[in-house]
Amino acid sequence: MADKDTLVNWDAQEYMVREKGSGWYVLLVVVALAAMGLAILLMGWGAWSFEILIVVSVIALIVYSKRPPRVLHYSLSKKGLSEGNKLYAFSEYKSFGVLKDDGRFSIVLVPKKRFGGRVTVYFPEAQGEQIVDMFGARLPMETVEPDFIDKMVKFLRI
Repeated sequence: MADKDTLVNWDAQEYMVREKGSGWYVLLVVVALAAMGLAILLMGWGAWSFEILIVVSVIALIVYSKRPPRVLHYSLSKKGLSEGNKLYAFSEYKSFGVLKDDGRFSIVLVPKKRFGGRVTVYFPEAQGEQIVDMFGARLPMETVEPDFIDKMVKFLRI
């Protein structure tokens, strides 16, 4: 996207970091062992593939939770929101909303497609008014609430 088309630029982390103590990891392993025991109890020893899936999932979750968030560059233009080289065109979204979570603000883009995923983008509070005004000039603003996945991610501190 050309610089002359860019209206606002900012950098933000790709997701919120939620602190996890050693108890979180112990509980994760306990839940995984309980799920494996339940699988053996219900499906017998033939459930080895499900148990492998549980182990791989726990390992992936631990690796993901240890990975620090990337700082992404965002640009807002008349065409839409750019995250690096990816463009989220305004024409693909029916509205937007603003969420405040643990003192951090984010824009939530609500897709026109029924099964399209919402896009959540964090932004610095200092540029918030300018960013919200730019979105408001192109999309209607509506009240948005965290969806089930957002609530589960926050509850599980992922």
